[in-house]
Amino acid sequence: MQFTIKQIAHLINGEVQGDDSLTVSKLAKIEQGNTGDISFLANQKYEHFIYTTKASAVIVGKDFVPKKAISASLIVVDNPYLSFTQLLEEYQKILNFSKKGAEQPVFVGTGTEIGEGAYQGAFSYVGNNTKIGKNVKIYPQVYIGDNVVIGDNTLIYAGVKIYSNAIIGSNCVFHAGAVIGSDGFGFAPQEDGTYKTIPQLGNVVIEDNVSIGANTTIDCATMGSTIIHQGVKIDNLVQVAHNVEIGKNTVIAAQTGIAGSTIVGENCVLAGQVGVVGHISIANGTKVGAKAGVRKSIKQENTSITGTYAFELNDYMRAAAVFKRLPQLDKQVRELEKRLEELINEGVFSEA
Repeated sequence: MQFTIKQIAHLINGEVQGDDSLTVSKLAKIEQGNTGDISFLANQKYEHFIYTTKASAVIVGKDFVPKKAISASLIVVDNPYLSFTQLLEEYQKILNFSKKGAEQPVFVGTGTEIGEGAYQGAFSYVGNNTKIGKNVKIYPQVYIGDNVVIGDNTLIYAGVKIYSNAIIGSNCVFHAGAVIGSDGFGFAPQEDGTYKTIPQLGNVVIEDNVSIGANTTIDCATMGSTIIHQGVKIDNLVQVAHNVEIGKNTVIAAQTGIAGSTIVGENCVLAGQVGVVGHISIANGTKVGAKAGVRKSIKQENTSITGTYAFELNDYMRAAAVFKRLPQLDKQVRELEKRLEELINEGVFSEA
């Protein structure tokens, strides 16, 4: 799709310097821009590219003062990085939400309602008595079970599996291979050493504006609901167990695992490969460093923890400083022990 520079300037509340009638159809890095592209300059390290770029338009800040002639039209804004991000978001919407209608073959169960502007990719399956909102995009090979509710403007990419009874809000994104509502890991040990499966009868509730990464799994509750509150962003390959609750606007990086019935607060950050035991709570604003193991509840808000056995950040940093010096300290201790033994032998000190 093509837009004039004037139209783009209006969208991002910018002022044009140059020809505003030129059209652009693609976003590009400033060093790679060609005719018909739009780029941005936010880091002054890249300023030299603005004098050589072939892009038709460049978004710049109000504090930018050219040192040479520039062939591109300029769109002057308060924050060029945020403005370009806004363009990326709009461009993504155009790409993702342009599809409509149903490809063939697809399956739609009885009693199911699908809103206006929805898209169903080939080989997708939607079960019985399910309600799909307006403008929802269901890509090929998606499975959606019975009695599911999905809000408006949600994107469900190829191969996603959403089990029965899940409730999903509006403006959510599910990346390829995500599984929502699979059984929680519930097994009761028996006297003979075997395990008896505990039925998992609950569901998953995902609120508005949630993003779920590729191949992430969110288990259904044993009873009640596993709950992902609004604004949560979950990376690829994350495991969220049964009856977990994740507070709004929390972000979770790849390969993190959260065990059952744990409550994660609002605005938390869990870095990559974090492990969280079950049946604990993590206070609002907690930041957990990569590969940390959280073994007990964190009650104080806005705490930063890290380490394989996670503890308070400042204590960990002091311990880490000592840990690096352990070989030297061990040598010093051995030398002191040897010297003390010599002094005892010389009668300077007694063993008592």
